[in-house]
Amino acid sequence: MKKLNKINGTIGEIDAVQFLKNKKYQIISTNYRNRMGEIDIIAKDKNALVFVEVKSRATLLYGRPCEAVDFRKQQKIRKVAELYLVTTKNYYADVRFDVIEILGEEINHIENAF
Repeated sequence: MKKLNKINGTIGEIDAVQFLKNKKYQIISTNYRNRMGEIDIIAKDKNALVFVEVKSRATLLYGRPCEAVDFRKQQKIRKVAELYLVTTKNYYADVRFDVIEILGEEINHIENAF
């Protein structure tokens, strides 16, 4: 089951990247990792740097995918993003945290999710 979830997650991330490209986002990195953790997608939307968490589910059996991005997960993503900004010396006026939830074939992009 865990392997199936990983495959589903990878497919979801590929779909999310294509979705963002269709919205004219510039993809900077996927599966970015540092010592603090991982961010699924880092993209540029106009003048904003966007850190995107992707959550995929096949059904609503365990709730909406976005509900998995709880406060603890949000804090971890913020720490990874902060270290990314410091180490890459990328300075943006706007930094945003989005969630893309994929439920079956439906893609829901939540801008400024947290």
